[in-house]
Order: sequence, then structure tokens, then C-alpha cells
Amino acid sequence: MKIAVLPGDGIGPEIVAQAVKVLEALRSDGLKIEMEHAHIGGAGYDAAQDPLPEATLKLAQESDAVLLGAVGGYQYDNLPRPMRPEQGLLRIRKGLGLFANLRPAMVYPELVNSSSLKPELVSGLDIMILRELTGDIYFGQPRGIRTLDNGERQGFDTMHYSESEIRRVAHVGFQIAMKRNKKMCSVDKANVLDTSMFWREIVTEVAKEYPEVELSHMYVDNAAMQLVRAPKQFDVILTGNIFGDILSDEASMLTGSIGMLPSASLDANNKGLYEPCHGSAPDIAGKDIANPLATILSVAMMMRYTFAREDIAQRIETAVRKTLQQGLRTGDIAEAGMPKIGCKAMGDAVVAAL
Repeated sequence: MKIAVLPGDGIGPEIVAQAVKVLEALRSDGLKIEMEHAHIGGAGYDAAQDPLPEATLKLAQESDAVLLGAVGGYQYDNLPRPMRPEQGLLRIRKGLGLFANLRPAMVYPELVNSSSLKPELVSGLDIMILRELTGDIYFGQPRGIRTLDNGERQGFDTMHYSESEIRRVAHVGFQIAMKRNKKMCSVDKANVLDTSMFWREIVTEVAKEYPEVELSHMYVDNAAMQLVRAPKQFDVILTGNIFGDILSDEASMLTGSIGMLPSASLDANNKGLYEPCHGSAPDIAGKDIANPLATILSVAMMMRYTFAREDIAQRIETAVRKTLQQGLRTGDIAEAGMPKIGCKAMGDAVVAAL
């Protein structure tokens, strides 16, 4: 298993270091794992004046999977758009052809009270959000800032999806639903956007190939409301890039903390980039208080989806569960009065539980 390790910025190096501990523990048990580190994001700009240095992309392309921390930092906010850390993330997704972003939102019984919603609303929650990753308004051209004939400045972006882009991610969604509860909700804005009308049409066509899956459609504004009103009505949510970005962050808070949410971004052959859903949190970087569990759980997803080692994936997830059962908490998931441990201590605890 050749894994490219890209710690990135902010808390990225801290949380990735804990996930690497888990990989090293598995390697000590006899799993053949090879890891190589490289720069991305702000770290890439600092090292090579490029948020995705050529050497990093080459390593990622030659590896079986990529483990990424997070990108971004206040010190990079004034860089030109092509040099900003986030562009490194967008470019590596595009460069690796990663189009299916899997973001599970599951509530561990031990963390029911950490959610901002009532326990009865989130207890037993298990949602998979599938976000299309390479199309939509984030990549559409033309885009930019221009001056109109009347002298007024205007910002503009372009939203579009090709039929093939919608079909391939829809197939992934239905295949995931077949392995779960055979329910999928496709989220769009078809009452306003032509792109969404087309999205709904294609998803409905693909659904004919999966007669066992119950397909429903929902407008994104209603979906956002339903996630906090009755989240357990959902099983698999399929949606586009921008809507998926927003809804998956909303869903993360149902679980108690975005620090608990892993993600996988896959290509057509299940090669993947694995990262926590949260950002680089530069305000807490270097303080040893970040929650590494989302990153560790991303390693579990790596074992499940890229390496087809469900046994190892479950072993990692069980270790995380045991750690929580022991009452160990980082600050973001600790209830009032509970003792808190740091990022490194949490990583050590998961390794011990393995």
C-alpha cells in the first residue's frame, strides 16, 4: 500500500501525525504500508511557490491513495487566486480525477449529547452524503470580475454539469444505496436552475437501472431544513459540488463536531484521497487541542474503499469507538465537566485500543 501523506497547513500536520501513528501500528502488525510525505496548500506555496507543487502531484499520481490534512491559513489570504492554498486542493482533485466525495455523518452513541440537536433526533443517525467533486460552479468557465459598460464592476461564475458527469456520480450513489438501506435522495434546485433540472432528469434515468433503490428528490433549501428537523429520514444524499459542500458541513454538526467526520474522494477505480471534512483551523494550530478522529476515521475509509480491507477498516473504527467508551474526549466533543485530552493523547489512545 503506497500512501502519499500530505499534512498541509494549520492543524493538518498535527492530525495527520496521529493518523500516521495508526498506519505505523498496522505496519508493525505486518501490513505492507509505504508512506511518503509532500507539501500542499500554503506549505506547498512556502516550499515551491505553488499550492500544488509538481512533485506533490507526481507522488499522488504514483501512489495508491492519498492522506491529506487540511489547507489554508490567514497569512495566505492576500495571495493571487491561483496561488491560494485552496487551489492546491481543487487542482489535486482534478488532477487525480476524483469525482465522488463520500462524507458519512454518523452519531456514536457516546456522543449523542455532544450534538446541538435533541438526542432523540440524532440517536442512531447514519447518513452518507455523496458530493460530486469536479464539476459545478467551482470549476465552471467563464468566471471572474469584470467592468460593465456602465462602469460598474460585476463578479460572475458559471454553473454547469455534463450528462456524463451526472451519470457517473449517480451510479456511485445508487451502488452505495444498494449496500445500505436502498434509499437515495437527490438534492438540487430544479425549481430555479436549469442545471438542476438537467441533473434531476439524468438521475431519474439512471434510477431505472436500480429498481430496488427508492429514489426521491428534494430542493436544497428544504434539504437543509430537513437535516435539522428530521435527519434520520435520510440514508444516502446525492448532490452537486456546491450544495454538497454546504450540506455536509451542516450534517457534521448533527454528529457533535466536524472533528468527527472523515471523507473519501474517489476516482473511477476507487483510488482515493482521504481527509477530514474540517478545515485547517489556524487559530488552534500548534496548541495540541485539535480532534484527530476524523483523520483517523479517514484512514478506515481508505482501507475500506481503496484497499478493500473491510476487516482493517472495522478494526480502526472499533478502536475509535473503544476510545470514546473510555470517556476520552478532545475539547470539541467534551461535555461540561468532562476531562479533556489533547490531539497527541487521543492518537495514542486509539493506537492503544488497536
